[in-house]
Amino acid sequence: QVQLVESGGGSVQAGGSLRLSCAASGNTASCRFMTWFRQAPGKEREGIATAATFTAGDSTFYADSVKGRFTISQDTAKNTVYLQMTDLKPDDTGVYYCAAALWASVCADQKYYKYWGQGTQVSVSS
Repeated sequence: QVQLVESGGGSVQAGGSLRLSCAASGNTASCRFMTWFRQAPGKEREGIATAATFTAGDSTFYADSVKGRFTISQDTAKNTVYLQMTDLKPDDTGVYYCAAALWASVCADQKYYKYWGQGTQVSVSS
């Protein structure tokens, strides 16, 4: 089992920044794919940033909507994944979830993710 706890959400004005954290505990060896999803009001949950651990090294993947503005990183010593969000826009408003999977053929597809955090709210005003 893996437990994920997000923190760092809040309210900011457009153009501002926030950093989300996701602390993992339990069988963290199962967390080869760590992805941030978000669910905007009235919309489906979408995967926006993934940190993947492969034998050959680590890789990151981003949705086009956040590429260049958001950065995902990992602190393996702390079993924590971060999402640094800059130049926030009102369209970034939503509940942000951290999820973990042993493997994901499509990083942004939530069907691969067995473990989920409780979510943290991000609100961006114009």
